Amino acid sequence: MPLDPTAEHLLAAVQASPRAVAAHDKTAWVGLFADDAAVHDPVGSRAHVGRAAIARFYDTFIGPNSIAFQVDRDLVAGQTVVRDLHIETTMSTGATVTVPMHLRYDLVDTGDGWRIARLAAHWELPAMIARLLRTGVPGLLAGAKLGPQLVANLGVDGAMGMMRALRSVGRSGKRAARQLFEAAAGTDIGRVRALLGEHAVVEFPAGNAISVEEFTNRARAMRWDKLIAAGRTVSASVRLDESHGVAFVEFEASGPRITGVTVFLDANL
Repeated sequence: MPLDPTAEHLLAAVQASPRAVAAHDKTAWVGLFADDAAVHDPVGSRAHVGRAAIARFYDTFIGPNSIAFQVDRDLVAGQTVVRDLHIETTMSTGATVTVPMHLRYDLVDTGDGWRIARLAAHWELPAMIARLLRTGVPGLLAGAKLGPQLVANLGVDGAMGMMRALRSVGRSGKRAARQLFEAAAGTDIGRVRALLGEHAVVEFPAGNAISVEEFTNRARAMRWDKLIAAGRTVSASVRLDESHGVAFVEFEASGPRITGVTVFLDANL
């Protein structure tokens, strides 16, 4: 269906990012963000807050590399755009890695156009490192080069903050998310309730809070793949009848309990 004008403007603001990245236009890329924006890339690492910090992030991870966005679909809900994609990064040493990813952009109208208030990049740092090492010598050289760049641009604390992304809900989180989806698809409301807990918030689709019973009913035919564990979140590409989307399953800060589920779809059901 045609997008409303606001959705078109949100998509235009988001689609400007890969264009600026491809052109290595730092000024244009940093200018896409609000003054106090936060970049969580990857989710689970320390956030880069404010344009000065975001510029240093660019200098470390974007400027030295060639990056191509392979977008499967864009989803718009409220003032949020979610991209289901892979990103191919070719580093200065020639090492190339392709990383499955879900990107969430929360945008704000600054009065001077839409700007990104928060970027959350859901991808797995350990898996990316493994892919990089499998490229052989170019990957090893890229890793050796990145360490000093991290410290030079972000400082020791910033480099340590990046390494926080090595820890996530991991396999146990993926297993819990898969069990939730399987229980809902099988209309096992008792199991869904046990996995979610009484205080979990479910939005299906995003922006529409529903009950556990309604979630079980709506997700009964849902299929899923591309599960990504980043920080305290597991994201998944989903399909429901003819609609595609991305689901985000949030976990409590210090345990395996699911605290929320948000499903972005390309059509409201």
